[in-house]
Amino acid sequence: YDYNSLMFATFSKSMEATDVLNHALNYGIVVDCGSSGSRVFVYYWPPHNGNPHTLLDIRQMRDHNHKPVVKKIKPGISTLAKTPTQASDYLRPLLSFAAAHVPSNKHKETPLYILCTAGMRLLPESQQAAILEDLVTDVPLEFDFLFSRSHAEVISGKQEGVYAWIGINFVLGRFDHAEDEDATVEVTTGSQNQQPISRRRTVGIMDMGGASLQIAYEVPSAITFTSTQQEEAGKSVLAEFNLGCDVEHTQHVYRVYVTTFLGFGGNMARQRYEDQLFNNTLSKNRLNAQIHTMSVEDKPYLDPCLPLGLSDTVVRDNHTLYLRGQGDWTQCQDAVRPFLGLHNGTMSPGGVYQAPINFSNSEFYGFSEFYYCMEDVLRIGGQYDSDKYSRAAMDYCSTKWSTLKQRLDSKLFSEQADISRLKYQCFKSAWMFEVLHSGFRFPTNYRSLKTAQLVYDKEVQWTLGAILFKTRFLPLRDLQQETLRQSHPSWLRSSFVYNHHLFSLCILVVVLAILLYILRLRRIHQREQRQAEALNLLWAEEGEALLP
Repeated sequence: YDYNSLMFATFSKSMEATDVLNHALNYGIVVDCGSSGSRVFVYYWPPHNGNPHTLLDIRQMRDHNHKPVVKKIKPGISTLAKTPTQASDYLRPLLSFAAAHVPSNKHKETPLYILCTAGMRLLPESQQAAILEDLVTDVPLEFDFLFSRSHAEVISGKQEGVYAWIGINFVLGRFDHAEDEDATVEVTTGSQNQQPISRRRTVGIMDMGGASLQIAYEVPSAITFTSTQQEEAGKSVLAEFNLGCDVEHTQHVYRVYVTTFLGFGGNMARQRYEDQLFNNTLSKNRLNAQIHTMSVEDKPYLDPCLPLGLSDTVVRDNHTLYLRGQGDWTQCQDAVRPFLGLHNGTMSPGGVYQAPINFSNSEFYGFSEFYYCMEDVLRIGGQYDSDKYSRAAMDYCSTKWSTLKQRLDSKLFSEQADISRLKYQCFKSAWMFEVLHSGFRFPTNYRSLKTAQLVYDKEVQWTLGAILFKTRFLPLRDLQQETLRQSHPSWLRSSFVYNHHLFSLCILVVVLAILLYILRLRRIHQREQRQAEALNLLWAEEGEALLP
């Protein structure tokens, strides 16, 4: 209860407008250069609390209207492949926007990271380098943020997945120290002779977009590979990193499995499915011209993955294949399973190595299509229950298309639901089920998957994880400065005492020297006086002898 109250308080605070008059706050900027556009995110954090085992409390900056400080521009930066010298001009609106929100006296100490993803990855390395070179050269001429060559880069899909995983777990508080009632895991790190440590259990994430599918989760135990080939495959999808501020401490060392499956998103999977329907029909009829004669509306292909009675078409190369929905969800599952590319049930989708998951002690969040499939029309988003989901999906598929359209018109589905969602919900719900249970081999009785669009009513971006990772050593700098400040007064005191004694000693030496000098003068004076008296006596005696 206390932890939930704390998380609610933290969430409430994160929704407040950022106090830009607070001089103790630090700021950071991340530009996400995506395939369709670029977005700038501004973050802030108070001074570190002094505990070397805790991370910076980084939050998204909010303006005086309590809105996140975010700005987006289109198209993507990769469209400048032929004109790389325009890259800094392209980003100017975003950087000017960020500069206007970060207090000007903080600019010089505010790190700026420009991180490019999918669109830039597709460009040749020479074109990537030319765009980055323009940014590194020209951005500092106009903006005085903390920005260097290492702050502008094209990140891999693996890095992006790790950053997304970090961001989600940070917002959920999974990097905090475990309380008695929290679920924990025993973790073995790569360090030699290191005892396993018990810490709060992190969550895995699955995200299915339109074109790709991504999964990322912690692997707490050391992995034993069965072959050199498997070890090489494993290394390419495993990332081990230390989120702590001190590399000597292993409290925040995480080993994360992360991989992206291109073509496994909901829309691309449907496209691959339709391509195969078309090609199979083409093969059966042998001649292209025969497609027209067979694919007429009164003799369509019966598609188990479309709602009952829905008529649809697939157009390829100026040829049309007519489809009629059968609404058979079970048959649809069988039809989509081969598109996972499984290899004898031993690998994850596409034959990619998959690290083991402890299904009895793990927790996952499903985003994007995982959430849309459950919520948009089925209205059961949130906690995943495979039996409940299967029944709802089966009922939906077998419902007449005319009835579904009436329900849409009557606003019985979510606001996000549209005619496209209605048409392909049957296919996508079967695809999601197969990805989860046949591809990633989650047991059907798994109860620790939550599907979500937001976390604590916030959309969590991978950029949050990126700045957490990039600034992980800053607490160490703060701690060192604090240690210096604490030791400085005592140093001053000891220095003052030492100097005081030294000065007193010098005074004493000078006084002694003066006294010795005075004594010496006095002795010299006395000696001269005695000599004068002796001389006077001698002169007197000689005078008496000369008298007649």
